[in-house]
Amino acid sequence: MGNKGNLVVGQSGGPTAVINSSLVGVIHEAMQHDAIGAIYGMVHGVSGVLHEEFIDLRQESAETLERLRYTPASALGTVRYKLHSADYDRLLDVLMAYDVRYFLYIGGNDSMDTAHKVHLAAQAKGYELYALGVPKTVDNDLAYTDHCPGYGSAARFVATAVRDTGYDTEAMGESSPVKFIEVMGRNAGWLTAAAALARVEPNDPPQLLYVPECGVSLEQVVNDVRYWYETIGHCVVAVSEGMRNEQGEEIGSGFGQVELDAFGHARKGGVVETLEAIVKAELGVRVRHDKPGYLQRSCAALASPVDRAEAYLVGQAAVREALAGVSDRMITLERQPGPTYAVTTGLAPLAEVANAEHLLPREYINAAGNGVTEAFLEYARPLIGEPLAPYARLAKHAVPKRLAE
Repeated sequence: MGNKGNLVVGQSGGPTAVINSSLVGVIHEAMQHDAIGAIYGMVHGVSGVLHEEFIDLRQESAETLERLRYTPASALGTVRYKLHSADYDRLLDVLMAYDVRYFLYIGGNDSMDTAHKVHLAAQAKGYELYALGVPKTVDNDLAYTDHCPGYGSAARFVATAVRDTGYDTEAMGESSPVKFIEVMGRNAGWLTAAAALARVEPNDPPQLLYVPECGVSLEQVVNDVRYWYETIGHCVVAVSEGMRNEQGEEIGSGFGQVELDAFGHARKGGVVETLEAIVKAELGVRVRHDKPGYLQRSCAALASPVDRAEAYLVGQAAVREALAGVSDRMITLERQPGPTYAVTTGLAPLAEVANAEHLLPREYINAAGNGVTEAFLEYARPLIGEPLAPYARLAKHAVPKRLAE
């Protein structure tokens, strides 16, 4: 097959620990096909197209590309830019000037919407262009896919961080016996739920976790914490940044000013400060909080090998589907039945993905709304790779006292 045109790939939205593995999957696969000429990288997503800022990805060394698979953040630079109606003519003019026939966009819901609209703009202009979305998000909230590349690594980080800070809290005793950890997730509790993967024994941290899909009262939170504090002397709580009360109102919404991103999404925050103040006042104990923030999505040292391999896989699949004439679709991951974990790739309409949000199902949340079920653990365990390394606790054989107090 002769050269049919050039390919452009971009990265958009919040980076992940494995987003560059998808990029390398695209590059490696594109290099195998004579139908693809130049392989361009958009600098900072679609804004790079609008400003004609491209990188020649064929010029990168094999060594660089291999290392890039293990490098976090977006190597091309990311963007949160919503295309305006006036942008599409300019965007199509640039793509046509560079003879781009394959447009691949790595990102979340908003990126899928962008890829869909690029497809429509090309159709309206009568320009042959194949636009596909390559999924990524630590929130795991893209619909029509079993899970999203980026989630498994962030889940491994959260489970590790919660376990480690839990041991720290246990050791501190009465000096700071309660700890809240704020976990990312705009409206979905997938990442917060992953904290439960830290548990080996029933009393292991986190003792409690709360997700946006199941609102709970502040009174319940206080009582839940009280129970664990009185039972084992400490309590570690993982909470979603979008945690809600029983009326469905965001618990942290009254803390500070609400900021909006380019797509109108509120930047979450304030929930752990709110809970810390309430529990401290009600229980009279010292309460601390941790906010891992962007570390959750950028810690390559804790990246899941399964996640990295699947990120690469969806990048490869996007190139193959584009060459097969597919457009206006997102690559999906489809879990295969059977005792051994395995996935294949599939396709979903970009418009439907962009307008949907995959929330944590109720059957994955326990009846009390403060933990997860075994069904969730079975779903999530394969995604983080090998189980976390085992920790030890002293048996603490007490030495008899010799003096009366």
